[in-house]
Amino acid sequence: MANIQQVAKQAGVSVATVSRVLNGQNTVSSKTRIKVEEAIHKLNYEPSMLGRNLRNSESRIILILIPTISNPFYLDIIKGIENIAISQNYNILLCETDSNPEKENIYFDLVRKKMADGIISMDPAVNVDTLKKLAENHAIIQCSEYGEDSGIPYVTIDNEEASYRAVKHLIKIGHSKIALMNSDEKYLYARQRKKGYQKALEEHGIAVKDEYIIHTQHLGFEYGQQAMKKILNIEDRPTAVFAVSDLLAIGALKEINSNGLHVPNDIAVVGFDKIDFSNMTNPTLTTIAQPMHKMGTIAAKMLIDQIKGEKVESIILDHELVIRESTSG
Repeated sequence: MANIQQVAKQAGVSVATVSRVLNGQNTVSSKTRIKVEEAIHKLNYEPSMLGRNLRNSESRIILILIPTISNPFYLDIIKGIENIAISQNYNILLCETDSNPEKENIYFDLVRKKMADGIISMDPAVNVDTLKKLAENHAIIQCSEYGEDSGIPYVTIDNEEASYRAVKHLIKIGHSKIALMNSDEKYLYARQRKKGYQKALEEHGIAVKDEYIIHTQHLGFEYGQQAMKKILNIEDRPTAVFAVSDLLAIGALKEINSNGLHVPNDIAVVGFDKIDFSNMTNPTLTTIAQPMHKMGTIAAKMLIDQIKGEKVESIILDHELVIRESTSG
């Protein structure tokens, strides 16, 4: 395989001139540039990206931190990030953290050691203090999940307003006994979505009952089933359920069906995210649509701007309530 010295010899120029052409510098005359490009083509020369990146002190790699690869919510966001990254000559590295600080630190080290240029974090359990320290010298963007007052730019939706709209819809169609299926309140989104739930109830003079609020350890179908089991055993059983994730809501649908009950006649269900599966359930799931793909593209643009040294501002995107069969049979 040809090397840069051979290209320089073929074109009758110095190695430095070939390097300037490869790096797109405009200090080379068009005549010389054409000679170098012809030599590259003739010798089938492929420059070493590693060498070039080392010289430019960049890796052209972006890390994406997610807590788990099994949640389909992240897929569209990742596709959005990837589209922008590739168009800007960046590669992505997907990092599953399992919300484990030790694993997180391995990935943070890649950035510290300049083996990656920046991080898009979607992990709600990420150590915000460590992230803040890293953000002092490195490009970091938070996507969907973010640390309040961290000073790290983020792109997200208004979680409180979204859950408020979901619960308001249930009240509007006649429900007053509404359960909340929430995840762990150590996560900001869980606290915000609970606030929206409470706000909707209080606004309509409906008491917030502690026994109607069920917490799950994780987001997953089986956790939705377990939580629904508890809800079905409540003496004054709720007639509607608002779940903070479609995965939980779909688990709830399965459990309701297994008990011979009908959705929405016996119990109405609303989810959150609008993952692809939410349109494949029986009945189809009413849910809050998050603009996942757009969230990903914006997060990637923000990060690349940051890598270039530009200042970026946080962005809150619109959401939408998608009404389907699980609330209107």
